[in-house]
Amino acid sequence: MRFMYNKLTEVESQDSAAIAYGEHVKNLLTMNDPKEWVEDLWTIYTGFMVAQKELGHNPHASDLFCTFRELVFFFQKLEERKAAA
Repeated sequence: MRFMYNKLTEVESQDSAAIAYGEHVKNLLTMNDPKEWVEDLWTIYTGFMVAQKELGHNPHASDLFCTFRELVFFFQKLEERKAAA
């Protein structure tokens, strides 16, 4: 069994870590509807892309896009689940 260590250096199982992450995600999702999260992500990413001219070359731009894309997909899946319920 793999173990993770939290900031208090206590041993934490993968299951309890997954439950803790789930609680964080649940709290995050109570802030906005998934559709609103997608809209906010687009606003953030669009602003970032517009600022690139002023900020200069970013070697991590493609990584940032992949992160953005995965977050959008995540919230779209949540929106689909909500609509199906």
